[in-house]
This record gives sequence, structure tokens and C-alpha cells, in this order.
Amino acid sequence: MLQVSSAVATHPGLRRAGNEDAFCCRPDLGLYVVADGMGGHAAGEVASQMAVQTIERFMAADANPAGGWPVTYDSTLSLDGNRLKAAFQLANRHLNAATASDDSLRGMATTAAAVLMCEKTPMVAHVGDSRVYRCRSGRLTLLTADHSWVGEQVRAGALSEADARHHPWRNVVTRAIGGGADPDVDVAPLDITNGDRVLLCSDGLSSVVTPERLEAICAGQRPLQETCDALVDAANEAGGPDNITVLMLQIDVA
Repeated sequence: MLQVSSAVATHPGLRRAGNEDAFCCRPDLGLYVVADGMGGHAAGEVASQMAVQTIERFMAADANPAGGWPVTYDSTLSLDGNRLKAAFQLANRHLNAATASDDSLRGMATTAAAVLMCEKTPMVAHVGDSRVYRCRSGRLTLLTADHSWVGEQVRAGALSEADARHHPWRNVVTRAIGGGADPDVDVAPLDITNGDRVLLCSDGLSSVVTPERLEAICAGQRPLQETCDALVDAANEAGGPDNITVLMLQIDVA
């Protein structure tokens, strides 16, 4: 039996008046989501909240919701993997519809990263540059690949991780929820074992705090909430240029 504990911390950062991040912690569903809204003014906040709420509502529904799947069932994924992918793409359609009906929301979009802690095969899904990490035996491993211009350049060997953190295009994402056509959602099984910690975060953390610093904080034995608070503090100590949301899970297998 999986036993999952969670903690979360969110902060507007030091240079933003508002917080356009959103998150979901639903232990009863095994669902954990972090979203980072884009669009300026209030639109980014609307985008992230709408996406999180849509994903949460869909995952709370029956496995085969009324009206069928919003996307074609993928035979390479488990049922839960398909549900998570469908939830993301339904969120995209809801954001597109809201934008079409309200000019003030034009241009809004959001990234999102989610973990579904189902008993059989836990799953991870993401669109954009919000991230999921696993901390095991003191080592922090990135489980997602940023859908961003700088992320693609890092993977191609054209940019270093350090250069990417300071590049003027570091906020340019190549996939998002609310950007038009249904995005390609990366969905994969999540390999976990007893004692693992799983970190979901917006790029307000990962884009400014070095991997070494992230690992040092996550590898400590502090309680989950203290660890989340320490990660937010580290992002603000690094300048806090963006909103910061940190959601951490502790995995215990009974």
C-alpha cells in the first residue's frame, strides 16, 4: 500500500505583484498538480486556475466519463495514463473556449506538471517547463524534459544549464495548455520506491536555483513543509524573478 504525505509552498517572488501559479493537492484522488500561468495582468492567473480545476474535475469523474474521452485512447498508456492525458487536453480546450469568448483573456496559457499516485502504476505528465523531480537516497533526478526554447538548446548541447538560467529567452515555452490545438502531453510511468520524495515545481524555482542547490535542500532530512519553505527561500535568495510554487511528496510503502 502506498502512503503519500504532501506539503506545498507558493510565493509571488520578489519582482511580481501577483501570483499566477496554481496547484492541486488531492490525496483522495492521488492527484498533485502545479501550473504556471502566462498572459499578463490577470489572464495568467485565470489560465493556471482553470487548467488545474479542469484536470481535477476530470480525474474526480468516473474512469469513462459521460460523453466519452475528449481525445483518442492511447493503447500504449495505462487507463490512468490516458485519463491524465485526456484531462490535460480537455483543459486546453476549456482555455481556448474562454479565450474565444473574452477578449481580455486573449493570449493566456499555462504550463502544468502532474503526478497521479495510483496504486498500480503511478504516472507523471507535463506540458511546458514546470518540472517533476525524484529524490532518492540523496540524489535528485529530473523526470521531465522542459518544453521550452532553452530546454531544447540544452538537450542539443548548444547551451549549458547555467547559461539557460540567464538566457533572455528562458521564459519562451514551446508547448502550453491554451495555445491552440491540443498539445502533445508527455505521460510516463513514475518509478518510485519506499522513502522517495517527489518534487513538482514551477520554473520560478528551477530556472534560478542550481541543480546542486536543489539537490542539497531536497536530500536533507527536514520535514516536507520545511523543505518546501527552504526551496522557496532559495529561489528568492537567487533574486526571486518569478512566481514560485513547490509541491513535495513523501512516498512510504506499507
